[in-house]
Amino acid sequence: MYQREDDNIKKSLDWFTIVLYILLILGGWFSIYGASYNYEHATSMFDLSGRAGMQLVWMGTSIVLGFIILKLDSNLYDILAYYIYAAFMLLLLLTVIVAPDIKGSRSWLVITDTIRLQPAEFAKFAVALALARFLNSYNFKLLTAKNLLIIAGMIILPMLLILLQKETGSALVYTAFILMLYREGLPGIVLFLGVSAVVFFVIGLKYSDTDVGMISTGEFITVILVILICAGLVLSYKQDRVTARNILLGAIVFFGLAYLISLIGVDIDFGLLALVSIGALVAYLLYLAKKHWSKTYLLAAAFAIGSVLFVGSIDYLFSDVMQPHQQMRIKVTLGMEDDLMGAGYNVNQSKIAIGSGGLLGKGYLNGTQTKLKYVPEQDTDFIFCTVGEEQGFVGSVVVLILFMTLILRLIYLSERQKSTFGRVYGYCVASIFFFHVAINIGMVIGLTPVIGIPLPFFSYGGSSLWGFTILLFIFLRIDMSRKRR
Repeated sequence: MYQREDDNIKKSLDWFTIVLYILLILGGWFSIYGASYNYEHATSMFDLSGRAGMQLVWMGTSIVLGFIILKLDSNLYDILAYYIYAAFMLLLLLTVIVAPDIKGSRSWLVITDTIRLQPAEFAKFAVALALARFLNSYNFKLLTAKNLLIIAGMIILPMLLILLQKETGSALVYTAFILMLYREGLPGIVLFLGVSAVVFFVIGLKYSDTDVGMISTGEFITVILVILICAGLVLSYKQDRVTARNILLGAIVFFGLAYLISLIGVDIDFGLLALVSIGALVAYLLYLAKKHWSKTYLLAAAFAIGSVLFVGSIDYLFSDVMQPHQQMRIKVTLGMEDDLMGAGYNVNQSKIAIGSGGLLGKGYLNGTQTKLKYVPEQDTDFIFCTVGEEQGFVGSVVVLILFMTLILRLIYLSERQKSTFGRVYGYCVASIFFFHVAINIGMVIGLTPVIGIPLPFFSYGGSSLWGFTILLFIFLRIDMSRKRR
């Protein structure tokens, strides 16, 4: 069997993805050399004392690692999925205990003076395998309380262990698996609730400095959004136009009359009115739920109550739960603080570097911002600013197209799998790549907070490159055996 599968590697391996992989790691290698190049002490790209030379070593070992993965029997990943997951959870726990404090986190296992490994980068494929194995169980049904709790536990456990290592960014990456669950039948309302929570958090925080009566402006805006969303939920899920119209007209008349009264000199507390309107909305929805014995109205009422409670807790979450540096990064991203010499320094310098590249860039090794080391971490988390400065808008678009093509290809390969195991694992891989690319580039150009996650195949580091290589090549090996499976 092994010989037959080896003979079919040329025919069954998805070479298009391999070409994308090679192009991306080569692009990363050239970018790392450009970011670390020093005019006064120039070294060769192959010099092992430099960043580019060491990255070349990681590239070579990654290719060897990928080849070994392709040679193994694909059934091993299914059979050993839970054991691999358990092993990496123990490794993450061990890291919390024995890892030294490096730049405020305890996430690196120091092997030698020059070799350090970050288990969080490898645990991604372990979690992906375990999820694929679980969802591939006989007669599996996603939408049961037991199965959802088990899946949530499998995802949350590594997140908690990584948070104990003080690596918030790496922990947040695991939320990407929700995208896979959405493909497997998780209701769209769950994804909608997650997006709503993010929107409410941003609005509630950004406009928390001014008040509308007894509540902040952010809370007032959120109340208006909740009323609109509840009307939309009733209309979308119940097709009840009358109730949706009543909710909207009721809010318009209520706040409209209050505004007209305020014009004649009567002092109106619009914050109090907003809370009253939410109370009336909840009472109305609960009345309809009891009258029609409908869960839709009940869920809409629960959404309204939960949203108000969540927005009311934002100040506590932000001030008492988040660390000061995390608070400042979010404030800088939302434009609440400038702090160009502190938390906003990296992003500001990165945007200057990318903007200075113009349409076609300054040319390879000619980037002034990167050569003069204005951008910290420019060969790791902020590697994309080197691409923007030296290759310009055109070069940046090419890199984005390569990543987009890879992600779309992974989705295509996932859909052609004959087994749930292969499909789920493929979507896990695509979700992880999408999260890393979107958030990393977003933080480099100032659209998302700086959470310190690498750009796949571009950021310097052996753990990152090995982790993404293992993640990708296991899927390619599974895809090779899709017909046999």
